Amino acid sequence: MKVPSPGESITEVEIAEWLVEDGDYVEKDQAIAEVDSDKATLELPAEQSGIITLKAEVGDAVEVGAVVCLIDTSAAKPEGSEASEAEEKKEVVKEVAKKEEKPVAKENYATGSASPAAKKILDEKGVKTSEVKGTGRDGRIMKEDAVNAVPSMGSPTGGSRGESRSKLSMLRRKVAERLVSAKNETAMLTTFNEVDMSPIFELRKQYKEDFKSKHGVSLGFMSFFTKAVVRALEMYPAVNSMIDGKEMISYDFCDISIAVSGPKGLMVPVIRNAENLTFRGVEAEVKRLALRARDGEITVDEMTGGTFTITNGGVFGSMLSTPIINPPQSAILGMHNIVERPIAKDGAIAIAPIMYVALSYDHRIIDGKESVGFLVAVKEALENPQELLMDNNVKKALEM
Repeated sequence: MKVPSPGESITEVEIAEWLVEDGDYVEKDQAIAEVDSDKATLELPAEQSGIITLKAEVGDAVEVGAVVCLIDTSAAKPEGSEASEAEEKKEVVKEVAKKEEKPVAKENYATGSASPAAKKILDEKGVKTSEVKGTGRDGRIMKEDAVNAVPSMGSPTGGSRGESRSKLSMLRRKVAERLVSAKNETAMLTTFNEVDMSPIFELRKQYKEDFKSKHGVSLGFMSFFTKAVVRALEMYPAVNSMIDGKEMISYDFCDISIAVSGPKGLMVPVIRNAENLTFRGVEAEVKRLALRARDGEITVDEMTGGTFTITNGGVFGSMLSTPIINPPQSAILGMHNIVERPIAKDGAIAIAPIMYVALSYDHRIIDGKESVGFLVAVKEALENPQELLMDNNVKKALEM
C-alpha cells in the first residue's frame, strides 16, 4: 500500500499511530493507521484483506506515494483454536505475575538509621533519613552523610516529581509554525467592541422552536454572526483581501472559516460562499462541518481556503481574547461568552446580555479606519438584526 495524497500541496505525512500490528490479518477498508499531514489527521484504510507487514515506524515521515505496508492477499484468514487461546491466556497470566513481582529490600538493624550526630544535623536541615543514602556499615547514615545531604526543593509532602515527553504531531508542529509565522510576518493589531445581544436573544426565544421543528437545526448565534460578517465584508472589502508578495488579492465571495474543536485539536473548516446562504443554510452547514470534525471525517479540501475566520472562545468560557490571524487571511473575528452586565440604556442603568468581540487584523493591508468600521458594522448588525440582516421580514429570513 502506498500513501495516498490527502490533498493538494501536501507532499509528505507522518505515521501517527499503527492501529494494527505486524503480522495481523486485516479486512478490506479496516482502519490500519492514523497519519498526520500539516493540515489534518486522517485514517488510512486497508485496500485489501490479508496478512499485513508494516514498512514504516510510528513517527516516520513518509512521502506521498511511498510504500508503508504490504498486504499478502493470498493468506487465508486464520481461525482461532482452543489451544492457541489457552497459550494466549498462559502468556497473559505470566505477564501479570511478572508485573506483580516486587523486589524485597534487604533489611537489617542499620538500614535507614542514623547516628545521633547525623540525626541532629538532618533535623536542622529538615531532611528525612529516608531521603539520605548512608555510607556506614549496612547503610547506616553517618555524620558526613548528613553534612553533605541537600534539602529537597520539592513538595515537603513527598509528592510526585515526574515528567513525561511526547512527540508533537505533524499537525501540531505545523500549527505552531503557522502561528509563529503569523506573529512574525504580519503587523497584527486587535480592536475591541461590545455587543448587546438582547435583540438576538428575543428573536431566538420567539422563533427557535419553530425554526428547529421545521429545519431540523437550531437557530444559534453562528448564523447571526456569519450574516453580520458577510455584510461587513461587503462594506469593507480590504478585510476580505490577502497579501501575495507585492500584490493585494481581493475576493468577491465570502468563504468563512469557522474554528471548531475536534478530537485532534482545533480545526478550521470553511463555509463556502456564505454570502449566498440563508440563516437555515448557515446553521445546517455549521452543524455538518462540526459533526465531521468531531467524528474525524473532515477532509483537507474542506479546510482549505477561506477568506475570513470566525472563532468562538465563548463556548469555553472566554471573556476576552486577542485571536491570532489564520494566514494567509488578513483578519479574524473572536466571539466570547455572553454575560449579563449593567449598561446605560435611554439614560438609565439596565442589565443586558453583553458579548465582547475582538477583531485581529493585518495592519499592512487593513487601516485602522477600516478595521474599526468593520467591527462597528458587525456590532450594528447584531444589535439591529431585524432591519440590517432580515430586511424587516423575520419570517421570510428564517423561511418560516
